[in-house]
Amino acid sequence: MFTCTQCEKCFTSHSYLMIHMNIHGSKYRCSECGKNCLTNQALTVHRRTHSGEKPFECSVCSKRFTKSGDLVAHSRIHSGQKPYNCYICYKAFTHSGNLDTHMRVHTGEKPYKCPVCDKTFSRLSNLQRHERSVHSNMRPHYCRYCGARFKTKHDLKRHLAVHTGANLYSCRHCSSRFKTKYKRKKHLMESHSDGTWFTCHICEKKFVDRHHYKVHLLSHQDVRPYVCSECPWSFCTATGLKSHQAVHSDVKQFGCILCNKYFRYKDGVKSHFRRCSLKLELV
Repeated sequence: MFTCTQCEKCFTSHSYLMIHMNIHGSKYRCSECGKNCLTNQALTVHRRTHSGEKPFECSVCSKRFTKSGDLVAHSRIHSGQKPYNCYICYKAFTHSGNLDTHMRVHTGEKPYKCPVCDKTFSRLSNLQRHERSVHSNMRPHYCRYCGARFKTKHDLKRHLAVHTGANLYSCRHCSSRFKTKYKRKKHLMESHSDGTWFTCHICEKKFVDRHHYKVHLLSHQDVRPYVCSECPWSFCTATGLKSHQAVHSDVKQFGCILCNKYFRYKDGVKSHFRRCSLKLELV
């Protein structure tokens, strides 16, 4: 590692360090926060973080960005373009950073460590999600329509689709649009043969993603280690057992934030919430 003697920032090569050192002697200095930039153009872009200016707008979903490069990267969400490929398993990604993170699957590297329980993660976002869900009750992301609060941006994004009906993900072969990446991926494989199915070698059932495929494989095993304490039923996964245990409980832990009605099962409150929000819109 090559370390800057002025700010102690580290770099992987001497050439990157030399480029960085120019910042400390730069004449392009932000008057708001004192940050130095290499060029006047870089300073102009940086100033947008203070002014809130976002001149680059997505033509599909109208989301705005401070940098043209951020808009280009975002547009791949709608087009489905994935220019960055893993040379080991050939999986493709929309961002180079996602490819870098994916490579840790092959290397086993987990550089992010939880300061509370010492559990390690391959992604910073996974560590942050772990800290919020396990060690904190904070829900910093809220819905502007109904006020519901969520622990992650991803959970909020999925929730917003209930209010907006937005179909953010478009098919690169036809005009079809979808609310989730999973539904778009399923459409691509079913309608355009674009992609590879995960096929069970025992019953030949097909799956869109590896997670559901692996869970399905457990159903063919004779071993069901998760046994219900109330009845003889047993399950292949802890999630299956947890879902089943609601049958024996009177606790209704899933509540609708619009009418305060509670349900035993998450699917129940999801379907109810869609109907409940629709009624409010009609009123």
